[in-house]
Parts: sequence; structure tokens; C-alpha cells
Amino acid sequence: MSMFTGIKKYGKRGLFCLFAGFGFSQISAQEIKILTYNIYHGEQGYDKGKSNLEDIAAIIKQYKPDFVALQEVDSMTDRTARFNNGTRKDLVKELAALTGMYGYYGKAMDYSNGGYGEGLLSRYADTSAVYHLPIPKGGEPRAMIAIRHTFPNGRQIVFGATHLCHEYEENRMAQVKEIAATLAAKKVPAILAGDLNITPDTQPYQYLTTVYKDAAELHGKPELTFPSDKPTVRLDYVFLSKENKWKVKEVKVIDAKASDHKPVLVILELKD
Repeated sequence: MSMFTGIKKYGKRGLFCLFAGFGFSQISAQEIKILTYNIYHGEQGYDKGKSNLEDIAAIIKQYKPDFVALQEVDSMTDRTARFNNGTRKDLVKELAALTGMYGYYGKAMDYSNGGYGEGLLSRYADTSAVYHLPIPKGGEPRAMIAIRHTFPNGRQIVFGATHLCHEYEENRMAQVKEIAATLAAKKVPAILAGDLNITPDTQPYQYLTTVYKDAAELHGKPELTFPSDKPTVRLDYVFLSKENKWKVKEVKVIDAKASDHKPVLVILELKD
């Protein structure tokens, strides 16, 4: 179910919008740069009590992605005030200002007198929707935020950013099925990115690869992403709709320790 609540958009003109449907056409090849980053609620992963937003913004500005999927995103929580001189912060708004990108926030749940959920940055003024994901076993509410974008050459995509349940396999399985169905209904090339809390030996990963391509696998020699000081597993992914023609030009797991996850950059070409 699409839930059009808790959506915020920030950008160069302070725009705010909701999006209730996607309509697309396809024209020509297009290069697309994607970054996914679990930002650990805006706090330094290995130096607690300090903000990591300047470090995260520096990475984004260095690699210049078109779209960024952000996970563990606080909005105006008491938690952020503890490491921002008592001031509660809207992390998407802060990162949009620091990077010069448009920012979108989708609340998954109430938390610490504010909100907690997904963030998304785009170089473009797009439209957005938040989809609340199933949690049949209970636990933390989860969401996907999605935007649609039309490039100047007419090529159009849908980009979804999410953070799957960290507690229960049953929840993760239900969530990947819901996400796949939601994005497939748009009938256009789709990119899904985020901290999925899965590994390639799990059922949710196996299900995803029936309808999506794992960008890191396509490129070859996937690297581990968590924890960022000494990674032991790969939890952070970019998936590509299987029916479309993608060329994965680069996959880079960036050596950064602002968070407990490493950011992942993927450079794609979507072909006709």
C-alpha cells in the first residue's frame, strides 16, 4: 500500500511534493550514478557523540552521484540533538543543503520525539512517494521511498531506496516481494538501492535475483560493506530491473568510516 504521509522534500527552491503514480516512456541510453549509504542516524560510527554529516556530504560531493539512497535517517529526533549541541536535526534537509541536491524524506516510524526512516537525494527536482512495507513478524516499521525522473534525452526511470528489517527473515521476504511488485507496476526501468540486511545465501536475495540483477555481481568480484572498519558481510546493494539492458561500468565500495556501513557507488548505463 502506498502511504502518502511523512513525506518531505527539500531542495534548491525548498519544494515539497507528493507523488501518487508513475508514467514513463523509453528513448535512448543514459548514464546514471547511484550511491547508497547507511548513515547511522547522522552520528559518527566509531566516534560516538559527534555528527557525521559533514563527512557524508564530502563523500557525496566528491563522487557526484545522480541519486543517493540513505538509510537510518532521523528527522527532528531527540537523538540527533545529543550530538548537535542540543538542536534536533532533519538529516535529509541538512544533507540537501550541504550537497546542493534535492532531498526527500520518508518516515517509516515515530522515534525519539521525531521520525526515523529513509532518505533520498537527487540532482533533480523530482516527485516522490513513500511505501510502507509489511512486517508480518512485527518489529520496526520499514518503508521504501521512490522517485521518478525523466532525463533530458527522454529516458525515464524509477529509483527506490529502502532499508529492510534487521530482525526477521519472514519480514525481509515479505518486504522484497512487496517492493518488487510495487516497482514492477510502474512498467519502466527500475533501480533499487539500500541496506537490505541480506546476504547472497538468503531466501530474500534469491527471490530478488529472479526479478532483478545485482549490480555488483554483474560487474564482478563484489566487495563486503559491513562493518566499515573490518567488513565481514555484504549488506548494501544496488539492484537493476532484469528485463532492461544495463551496463555496469563501475562498482566502488568507498573506504569511509563516518558510519558503520561503507557507501557503495555504482555507475550504470541504461541501454535501449
